[in-house]
Amino acid sequence: MALFGHKRQAPRLAPELDDVPLGRVLKGIAAARGPGPQDLAIAQVERLLRDTGDDWDRRSHRVGVLAQAAPALARTWRERRPRDPDALVLATWSELATDPRSALAICRAATEAAPEDPTPWVGALAALRLLKRPSSELSPVWHEIHARDPWHREAHLQILGYLSPEEQGSQAALRDFLDDAIAVMPWDAPTACLPLTAAVRQHHRERSSGGIQALGVSQYWSQPHTARLLDQAMAHWPQPRHLRHAAAVADLGMLAYALIRAGRSSNAGPVFSAVGGLVMPWPWSYEGDPVECYTDYSGRV
Repeated sequence: MALFGHKRQAPRLAPELDDVPLGRVLKGIAAARGPGPQDLAIAQVERLLRDTGDDWDRRSHRVGVLAQAAPALARTWRERRPRDPDALVLATWSELATDPRSALAICRAATEAAPEDPTPWVGALAALRLLKRPSSELSPVWHEIHARDPWHREAHLQILGYLSPEEQGSQAALRDFLDDAIAVMPWDAPTACLPLTAAVRQHHRERSSGGIQALGVSQYWSQPHTARLLDQAMAHWPQPRHLRHAAAVADLGMLAYALIRAGRSSNAGPVFSAVGGLVMPWPWSYEGDPVECYTDYSGRV
């Protein structure tokens, strides 16, 4: 990761994280006005995704960020190149927020255009989750993803959300999923964030629940299993090159947040330094404006 060893920088929201080529393309998209500049922006996006090759982890990160930043561009590109696998996969992800049924239909074309790519299958998983479809429909899609990239970060996070009590699952289903994944997960997999992500979500589930759970939430991070999660992550994640996946900065930001909420600000300093001022909305948005909260907490350590 390029940011390790840098001095702390002014906090800023950075959907691209430390992906410098992606950041350049996002700036080009933001500046594109009119047919000529839009043609150039499409060419830049096309080149970026081509250059990603079969690095499925980074491809998923780039597609997700681009789909949110430029849905109109994604539609235009697909209209011009209806059989292009990159145009189709970007269109799949850009349609998710507004029309998951349409995204699911585009996904089918994307899987045929690039059979080896797990990214459109992950888009299908996200669409089925949004449509609240039964697990019997998600299961075959999950198997297609697993056959192509068994430790796909975004796919696992989609299942983590789907199995939550707020959606189609329960605490027991979440525990079973996490236990099964952790039992065989390589230490350096892009999914290393799963246990801590689940813990942060559970923390806020208890905070917002009211009743007895909310009364005991101040002790949440001192419980043995959650304290152990923080200890393990703190011991390894901030080390240079330990986390090598595309969203490593996001996971480090989550760790910094959890350490602050646990009252372990003395441990958070190296993590804030490793993040280099790059802020993702989640989980800082739990506390209010992400940049303001990040600035406030990082300034205390």
